[in-house]
Amino acid sequence: MGSLFRSEEMALCQLFLQSEAAYACVSELGELGLVQFRDLNPDVNAFQRKFVNEVRRCDEMERKLRYLEKEIKKDEIPMLDTGESPEAPQPREMIDLEATFEKLENELREVNQNAEALKRNFLELTELKHILRKTQVFFDESVPTVYKSSGAYSSSKYRRYPQMADNQNEDEQAQLLGEEGVRASQPGQNLKLGFVAGVILRERLPAFERMLWRACRGNVFLRQAMIETPLEDPTNGDQVHKSVFIIFFQGDQLKTRVKKICEGFRATLYPCPEAPADRREMAMGVMTRIEDLNTVLGQTQDHRHRVLVAAAKNLKNWFVKVRKIKAIYHTLNLFNLDVTQKCLIAECWVPLLDIETIQLALRRGTERSGSSVPPILNRMQTFENPPTYNRTNKFTKAFQALIDAYGVASYREMNPAPYTIITFPFLFAVMFGDLGHGAIMALFGLWMIRKEKGLAAQKTDNEIWNIFFGGRYIIFLMGVFSMYTGLIYNDIFSKSLNIFGSHWHMSYNKSTVMENKFLQLSPKGDYEGAPYPFGMDPIWQVAGANKIIFHNAYKMKISIIFGVIHMIFGVVMSWHNHTYFRNRISLLYEFIPQLVFLLLLFFYMVLLMFIKWIKFAATNEKPYSEACAPSILITFIDMVLFNTPKPAPEKCEIYMFTGQHFIQVLFVLVAVGCIPVMLLAKPILIMQARKQANVQPIAGATSDAETGGVSNGGGHGGGGGHEEEEELSEIFIHQSIHTIEYVLGSVSHTASYLRLWALSLAHAQLAEVLWTMVLSIGLKQEGPIGGIVLTCVFAFWAILTVGILVLMEGLSAFLHTLRLHWVEFQSKFYKGQGYAFQPFSFDAIIENGSASAEE
Repeated sequence: MGSLFRSEEMALCQLFLQSEAAYACVSELGELGLVQFRDLNPDVNAFQRKFVNEVRRCDEMERKLRYLEKEIKKDEIPMLDTGESPEAPQPREMIDLEATFEKLENELREVNQNAEALKRNFLELTELKHILRKTQVFFDESVPTVYKSSGAYSSSKYRRYPQMADNQNEDEQAQLLGEEGVRASQPGQNLKLGFVAGVILRERLPAFERMLWRACRGNVFLRQAMIETPLEDPTNGDQVHKSVFIIFFQGDQLKTRVKKICEGFRATLYPCPEAPADRREMAMGVMTRIEDLNTVLGQTQDHRHRVLVAAAKNLKNWFVKVRKIKAIYHTLNLFNLDVTQKCLIAECWVPLLDIETIQLALRRGTERSGSSVPPILNRMQTFENPPTYNRTNKFTKAFQALIDAYGVASYREMNPAPYTIITFPFLFAVMFGDLGHGAIMALFGLWMIRKEKGLAAQKTDNEIWNIFFGGRYIIFLMGVFSMYTGLIYNDIFSKSLNIFGSHWHMSYNKSTVMENKFLQLSPKGDYEGAPYPFGMDPIWQVAGANKIIFHNAYKMKISIIFGVIHMIFGVVMSWHNHTYFRNRISLLYEFIPQLVFLLLLFFYMVLLMFIKWIKFAATNEKPYSEACAPSILITFIDMVLFNTPKPAPEKCEIYMFTGQHFIQVLFVLVAVGCIPVMLLAKPILIMQARKQANVQPIAGATSDAETGGVSNGGGHGGGGGHEEEEELSEIFIHQSIHTIEYVLGSVSHTASYLRLWALSLAHAQLAEVLWTMVLSIGLKQEGPIGGIVLTCVFAFWAILTVGILVLMEGLSAFLHTLRLHWVEFQSKFYKGQGYAFQPFSFDAIIENGSASAEE
């Protein structure tokens, strides 16, 4: 069988490469993606390997590229992504790449430093401009706010002084000092009022004021004004709000104290001339310098933008090249050097069918490098368990991921994925059966499939969307199968389609129907006798209370039927595993008793359901009338407990067919007899085989393949695990657990499939509730207003339908279906104890955005 049904046969090979050709050959193998290398230097530190310097150089190049990428994203420059994957550069091209990246980084850092210095200078000049403007306003005001007070700094003195003096500086001093200060200023006393001006962050201003008043004991005079426009912080580019302040004081001691407080609050102080003419002159010079700085800043930003645009065109390709180089050297560090230091030796797992393709790739690499010594690929014999490799495409990949999430298949055991392609959406649809809801899901999946190239190119970190997009084929199939089961249930948004016309004909008049709430149709007079051509008769959607009774009986039975068939199929799959691995003991003493046990008890119950459906009808003709039909559940319980059925009603038969009691007793005895066979036969035969061989543990005999056959892969190119054997006591314990789990699990797993009935019923009832309690309100409205009401109600109903019935109910049905496959189905044959084949592949490394080939 192909690798879709069973994993690929793998071979452990030894590879000899000349040192000059090793880089090119590994590059070709990375493009091919079919070789998994083993680490031949597990005890060697990563920093002591041969190509550690090359890996460090790649790390440095990647750091520079990440810096460029951050700057490009900061400026929101689109990066060109052609979707092409350039080949890995030759080792000599690393020097050119390093020089290019070094030049770009240095140029960009220099431009950024210059731009930051210019922005800092621009900020200082802008703050100085606001200081000169605001201080001029302070000096022009005739009513100062004085902070000197005996109480809180909120108590101030307000005085007005006309400007009488010819000397403007003396007049400003008089205004600021007040009447007492002017009187105190007698000839011979050198009384001078000093001040400092600066800017501070607006949120720090209240604490700044309090600290000034407390530290200077109220002997300072502070004025402040907000800067209306926010300023740009040159360090991080954030917008900050600041305020201008001016502090007046007297004496050098206060001056020193004030400056220390300003320094502690990170306020910026600027020189401010005392004379108004000097302030005006300085303001004009500041404005001129600001204009010049704006010009230089614009030119600097244009140059920076041009550098980033040029880098953005090649950044994706540069990342790919660097990651490929780094992956190659990581892989070369896994190799061994021979004694001559001229040959590299590697060990690798390869698919057996691809050995020729790999050899061709090695030849291409040798020709590219110009080496005259051809590479050598030798197949080795090993007892190790090979990795599991299942080839997938974009369609089967999602289904294989569902299986691998439970556990990677053991080497060469049966792969459930191809069967899951059908059974998974079908069992989902049994629970989600609705033509309307299935159509919504199918259309969503079809849209993702039609747009998959464009959607795949739009890489996003949204995990929920990535899950939906990765499972687009599963969603489409689940929607299509749900549409099919919706047609079988004749259910579309809780309503039915009367395509072929109901085969039930009502013989009552309208008044009789309206006046009798519990009126029922008679199968004898109102039924044609032939079933509805496809699916369920639409009359059952309007059957009232009888609708749930009928649907319950129908869906409960089909849930058991599908469940038993699904489990039997799982047991049959174990037969393929036992025969492939030539495990004769497990085939005879596990598979056959398990299958017989399941068939004689549970498949017999399924046959009784079909006999009941065929033999009994909704008529009054005994003994085949509905009243004579026995309960399948009671019949099965009586069968297991060897009970005698209760007497049947008059003219009815106790049994459904002749010899039923004898057959049931025989089936139960044979089924019970299979339990000790499953429990004891295999361990006893292993014990006898070990005694005959006169050895303790037999090589290759594990709990799943002891002595009766070869372990996983044995005789099929893989070789089983050469591991220590279990003791006989452990084998008996393991077999006991396995038998008990299977016997009890057969009952619990059969009951577990009733979730198909429960979720189907819940989904149908929720759909009916939404229709009755939401949409029907809008449909009952009449007139022009009815159209508006219906539009609003329909929008609300559509949101609830998609949000609850499609998304939430769909997720619930998906999880229940997943459980049925993982536990009820795969537990019958699937071990899932292998490890995945992880080839050295450039595509996988680039797709994961990883710079390390070891991940």
